[in-house]
Amino acid sequence: MTAALQHLQTFVRVVERGSLSAVARELGVGQSTISRHLRALEASVGTRLLHRTTRHSALTEAGTRYYEEALRILELVDRAGEAARAAVATAAGRLRVTCSSAFGILHVTRWLLAFQAKHPGVSIDLSLTDERADLVRDGFDLAIRIGTLHDSSLVARKLGDARRVVVATPAYLARHGTPRRPEDLASHNAIRFAGRPDIARLAFTAPDGGTVNVRVQGDFEVNHGLAIREALLAGRGLAVAHWWLVADLVERGELSVVLADHPLATLPIHLLTVRGARATTRLRLLVDHLVSAAATIPGLARGG
Repeated sequence: MTAALQHLQTFVRVVERGSLSAVARELGVGQSTISRHLRALEASVGTRLLHRTTRHSALTEAGTRYYEEALRILELVDRAGEAARAAVATAAGRLRVTCSSAFGILHVTRWLLAFQAKHPGVSIDLSLTDERADLVRDGFDLAIRIGTLHDSSLVARKLGDARRVVVATPAYLARHGTPRRPEDLASHNAIRFAGRPDIARLAFTAPDGGTVNVRVQGDFEVNHGLAIREALLAGRGLAVAHWWLVADLVERGELSVVLADHPLATLPIHLLTVRGARATTRLRLLVDHLVSAAATIPGLARGG
């Protein structure tokens, strides 16, 4: 890599991350190296591109125009490199992906491994967390999010709407009775996902189209979907669960669905990328691969 191209890449990453120290940590170099790259770039173009301190940086007016051109230049470089490698690999480079833990373990990891089998030149850094990562600040190329979106600055591609069901073990239902109406849940122990705003109140759609709101309570809350699976299988109570989380258990008869005639609202699943970031070939291919793979998710109504 030429020094000029390296300086350009450093500049773009500083703009995207917002600070020199963050880029230094990401690249595994000293902050003085990042500063040196920026000084060399500004000297070559003859103007200041960034107002910067140790903890923060902001574009100058000239820097804003230069950043837009730099994105286009780096995208062309990426495309040219990937085209040259097309004979041996469709894409190459590194991608950082973040996803919720249970969904990532049960589904996304398998999809990413299948993608790498097709594109061995791509390395993937997968972060599984139920905390909503900041794609720009944390340097992620792509996020998979379940639930309502709140950040309009990101580019979203909807995978579909995930079905949710109320489930319990047959043994639990034999001991405590099977709910016939949503109101019956008040007398049951609810296993709940901690931190969700709707943790204690559920809204069911009645057969006549009306809404039935029910408060639930229980003695076990947890912030991981796989732990909810374990608590269900242990017969601790009922739980609202995504169909993709429990479909295999229901099919094997280990869990039973109750209140099937009173469905819960679905939750959307989206792929998110940073607006204005370089749309590399490897990222475009991964997005297409994930959209196709999502069609295999149990209980997912395809999105538009």
